[in-house]
Amino acid sequence: MSSPYGSWPSPFSAASVAGSAPRIDGARFVGSEIWWGESVPAEGGRVTVRSSNGAVILPAPWSARSRVHEYGGGAWTADADGTLYFVDAGDQRVYRLAPGASPMPLTAAGSSHGGLSLQQGRLLAVREDLRGDPQIRGIVEIPTDGSAADDPTAIGVLVQGSAFFAHPALSPDGARIAWVEWSGVRMPWESALLSVTTIGNQSFASVSTTAALQPEWVSDTELLYADDPTGRWQLQRLSLDPLARVNTPEAITSSDADTGYGLWVLGNRWYQPLDDGRIVAVRTNGRDEVVEIAADGTTRTLDVPCDGHVSVDDVSGSRVLLSGNSSTTTPGVWCVDLDSGETVAVTGGEPVDTAWMPPAAPILVAGSHGPVHAFAYAPANPEAAAPAGELPPYVVFVHGGPTAHVTGAASAAIAFYTSRGIGVLDVNYGGSTGYGRAYRDRLHGQWGVVDVDDVIAAARGLADAGLADPSRIAIRGSSAGGWTVLSALVRGGTFAAGISRYGVADLRMLAEHSHGFEEHYITGLVGPLPEAEGLYIERSPLTHAERIDVPVLLMQGGDDRVVPPAQSEAIRDALAANGIDHEYVVYPGEGHGFRSGTTIVNALERELAFLGRVFAFTPSL
Repeated sequence: MSSPYGSWPSPFSAASVAGSAPRIDGARFVGSEIWWGESVPAEGGRVTVRSSNGAVILPAPWSARSRVHEYGGGAWTADADGTLYFVDAGDQRVYRLAPGASPMPLTAAGSSHGGLSLQQGRLLAVREDLRGDPQIRGIVEIPTDGSAADDPTAIGVLVQGSAFFAHPALSPDGARIAWVEWSGVRMPWESALLSVTTIGNQSFASVSTTAALQPEWVSDTELLYADDPTGRWQLQRLSLDPLARVNTPEAITSSDADTGYGLWVLGNRWYQPLDDGRIVAVRTNGRDEVVEIAADGTTRTLDVPCDGHVSVDDVSGSRVLLSGNSSTTTPGVWCVDLDSGETVAVTGGEPVDTAWMPPAAPILVAGSHGPVHAFAYAPANPEAAAPAGELPPYVVFVHGGPTAHVTGAASAAIAFYTSRGIGVLDVNYGGSTGYGRAYRDRLHGQWGVVDVDDVIAAARGLADAGLADPSRIAIRGSSAGGWTVLSALVRGGTFAAGISRYGVADLRMLAEHSHGFEEHYITGLVGPLPEAEGLYIERSPLTHAERIDVPVLLMQGGDDRVVPPAQSEAIRDALAANGIDHEYVVYPGEGHGFRSGTTIVNALERELAFLGRVFAFTPSL
């Protein structure tokens, strides 16, 4: 059947996309079962916990979501007897849910908790109290008997005094604790310390690290962690003497790939040591691979389907739990037996139909700041074809962060476009993780320059290769990606339309209202205030809104505290004053990122209708 690109009939409805791939939030071995966290778009995006036996462990209306550092993470854990510990999204208290019982509060209201972990029978968490000035954060031990629910002094403060904390790790004998901390003046992927102390000791040892991640004890006097002193996050081994004094770290891996990425959320695990001395680790160079590292340092790559944003969630004997995305299956959780080689999909992980969802093609284009990495998803529909000679429209996707990355994963959200005849180019512009520190540091002081140059170079490279209609290329991004969308539209000449989801329009407004975790982030991306105020004004899309001369779709969460609605409203008002074709929609109750199934459906359908109107095709909904 011949029909114009964009109008092809598709089995990927917005509703099917919203329900197709729930967001996985960690996995654990719990006795003979496997549990995992999972978002439920049909229930407002709440996060439940499910079991491999089919049971829903965390019932509605409870939702396991942390707001520590605003982005949360590590909102649940469980013991071998089937007791769940979770942070409730509503009040940020920690609760205990024993089998057959109702949730019982373990902490008082007022503080947020995240990064929950049970270690040596003790419940640890990162606690954040934003009620005072200064804000107080620390690593705490929470009594599991409920005594701290009405008496906050019953909580044991293990570590305090730095601006931010992550990855608390108790030694096997429970005598020492290691953790990662950073000052907040720089982001944790720029500079973060590994520290170790004997519990109860007022002094501690800080290890000379660049950007430490994830300490894991392998004995009472030896631990592993990741660090990137040579430009790639590699595994390091650190030993302590009997007085807990640290010795010189030893690098145990060396590769042109990262074991680790930006510490945006708590609870991520990029590797796990096994009891027999082996290590299972993720290595990222654009895409992920999972490797087994033997005690003698030799490695072998594991044949597993997941290759994007992979987390090594848990280990039990020779079995390993992996969660993540895949270029050949739906997102999921997999149980891998290192000895037998057996890999079982616990949830998700269904093979995709490559006739509808062919693998993304990694591409590399020359940019003015160096090579630019991207993944191209060509239009694909086995039941449709375009008229001879017609080139397809494309949408350039711009990820957020800006220190994030995309991996070329199979995605129903992308197939929503490609199956209708709209190509997608997913760009890892300079500043993205996944390609080493030098690539990440391209954006230092250059936000609004390098990212914009790179997405323009990627789009033009696609058009120059004859793969896209140069007159029908749109750009779409969320959060920091929305900033790049608006900045690229100000630049003009490449994109025929823009879609900004809760994007930044005014840098000074962002600097004035940034939450604690990102309070100084913009200093590294643009420059310090007041010295760089001229740059803040010059680079803000709002300053040059009159240069935008193409249609724009703006979408915003009404309860967004990271990029408040005032940002989208400001650019909306400027577009209206300049007579520019635009649409603006606010989703009440949504924060930074759309989670409700109703919102996801409406946003996708609005985007498709917008592109159809701008590019003159009749979309198939």
